[in-house]
Amino acid sequence: MGASPRDVVVVGASLGGLFAAAALARPGTRVTVVERDELPEHPAPRAGVPQGRQPHVLLHRGLVAMEQLLPGVRDDLLRAGAVALDTGDLAWLNEPGWATPVREYGVVSATRPLVEHVVRQRVLALRGVRLVQGTRVQGLARGVGGRAWSVDTTRREGHAVVRRERLEADLVVDASGRASRLPLWLSELGVEPARRHKVDARVGYATQVLELPHDRVAAAGVVVLQRAGARGGLALPVEGDRWLVAGVGAGELRPSRADLRTFLGLVPDPALAQLVDAGHLVGDVAVHRQTGNLRHDYHRVHDWPDGLLVLGDALCCFNPVYGQGIAVAALEAVELRDADASGRLGRPGGARRLLGRFASVVDVPWGIATGTDLRLPTTEGRLTGLDAAFSSWTQELTRLAAHGDRTVQRSLSAVYHLAAPPTTLLRPRLLAHALRARVTGVGPGVPRPQILAPAQARRDSAATS
Repeated sequence: MGASPRDVVVVGASLGGLFAAAALARPGTRVTVVERDELPEHPAPRAGVPQGRQPHVLLHRGLVAMEQLLPGVRDDLLRAGAVALDTGDLAWLNEPGWATPVREYGVVSATRPLVEHVVRQRVLALRGVRLVQGTRVQGLARGVGGRAWSVDTTRREGHAVVRRERLEADLVVDASGRASRLPLWLSELGVEPARRHKVDARVGYATQVLELPHDRVAAAGVVVLQRAGARGGLALPVEGDRWLVAGVGAGELRPSRADLRTFLGLVPDPALAQLVDAGHLVGDVAVHRQTGNLRHDYHRVHDWPDGLLVLGDALCCFNPVYGQGIAVAALEAVELRDADASGRLGRPGGARRLLGRFASVVDVPWGIATGTDLRLPTTEGRLTGLDAAFSSWTQELTRLAAHGDRTVQRSLSAVYHLAAPPTTLLRPRLLAHALRARVTGVGPGVPRPQILAPAQARRDSAATS
């Protein structure tokens, strides 16, 4: 491949694919995004994003990366109705108790379809980017005439193929998500298989829309983390004075499409049920159970071909409850942009080296997601060695944060938002806080935050008296 790819094919027009297109859009480059679904003209769920009806919050560092790729996109989201909030204002219940309220990180909360719609509009307005929708990529072949790849596509109407097209490309980026067929394509090309890592806690979610004006709620949102033997859930504000309310459980505690209010009534704290009772649930309950963490070690494939990349969920997918997938895809796209702009991507072995950079991006969120899931009894395998010790230390810090330690709370939040490395939690200052707590005690727990605004709480009390 030459120093500058001229024709690029991106497989998948979800957020990972859109970020990749934004990263590669520059003068002299033509980017074709191939999407299996017919995309809606307005924000709406679609089949190719099975988790699209579930709550989404953009982690702070992911939002920063999105701004690097598409300057002004945060303001675009807010104008479209997304809700700005500080995660320190969330009513967040961990196993040891409520998190200490502190100033943390500004994020935006919106439905997944709205985020995709806004980002897609921005990306398709970039010079040299085009979208081919309703079209499936069937396979890859080595290119001819100096091109690295030939990408075979088909468009179907019903069961009939109405169009076959072969796209020639200097660079192919697979961003087709959890259902990526890249392992099959690599096998057909004679490339050695990549090692896979899977951690599945058998977590499930059930989400419904709640109509409730945002000003009737005192908390910015509510998160009740699930834990071993207990249900959890969350409620986040979205556009249009609505909320997405979800129940979360693992194994036999996974919610179904049955009455969500009943499920939320079994969560250890009644905060979520309070919210539901103050508003009005509308629409169907959306259930999602494809939540296993799955990672491919493509960067370790010795005969990895030049001109081929993979990012987003096609590279590594996470349990969606931790909100990491969008942030990781955006961070990988920033790495892609920088490697392409510097010419590093076009050098021999450049694609494999960039996959190594992607792996570095994935390491921390993978450790957070799998470390938490491995503590659930529904997960095969257990934490061992240093991972188990670090997990125990993190739980101790979480206990301190639930008893008012603001320094610890800020450190935990920085790691969760991918704004600081996990080694932040090993700083001597935090060790000193833990030792002091062992000597003097942790003090009282953080009081339960107010969930409903005072006027709404009074109305609810009058209604039940």
